[in-house]
Amino acid sequence: MGFSQFDDEDEYVKEFIWGVTTNTNSSLIGGAVFRYGRSHKEDIFETFGFELVNVAHPSELKYTSSQNGSTFIWGKQNRLLAIRGQYGRDKIIYGKESQKGVQINANIAAGPTIGIVIPYYVLTSGGEYVVYDPVRYTNLQSIQGSGKFLQGFGESKIIPGINIKAALDFEFGSFMRNVIGIEFGVMAEGYVKQIVIVPTKPNRALYTSAFFTFFWGKRIY
Repeated sequence: MGFSQFDDEDEYVKEFIWGVTTNTNSSLIGGAVFRYGRSHKEDIFETFGFELVNVAHPSELKYTSSQNGSTFIWGKQNRLLAIRGQYGRDKIIYGKESQKGVQINANIAAGPTIGIVIPYYVLTSGGEYVVYDPVRYTNLQSIQGSGKFLQGFGESKIIPGINIKAALDFEFGSFMRNVIGIEFGVMAEGYVKQIVIVPTKPNRALYTSAFFTFFWGKRIY
């Protein structure tokens, strides 16, 4: 993500970045990111990234059971967890002076995606944990809550795909060996087949989103 521009004796050659991210296909905290960067040539850094992000259907709404107060997502049959690998370039387009000011970087990255499709379990009014079935459960009163933590992971299916993103980073801070900032960007991600998240709504194999990431990290000189 951010790489600051210093005098030659102050230039660093590596950076390790961590962050939390949200996007238009997820909840408030969409997932986590990690990124490693190394100097490639003047003002350009080579980057290697990893992301673990939840992908939601745009029609998802969370409801509260009138029977016990538990929450659940009505109509959801599967969860989609995206594990992304990314290789890219980060270019400084506005460098901050020494340890002051704001630095702006432009970056682009692409790579493979492993889509993990996890059955979404619900607690029925009869006290059973089952995968949501739109034929059997036709009204909100038939569901009392969502499944147990990690329920369904053992039945997951892997759907491969690819991703590409472009973003702008705004780096702040006054410490040379630390970095903190925010990133705004857009992403496109495609899978080899359609992924059914909400069976009663249109589903798709291609997802696009805008995202926001808050990041921090360390530099090595």
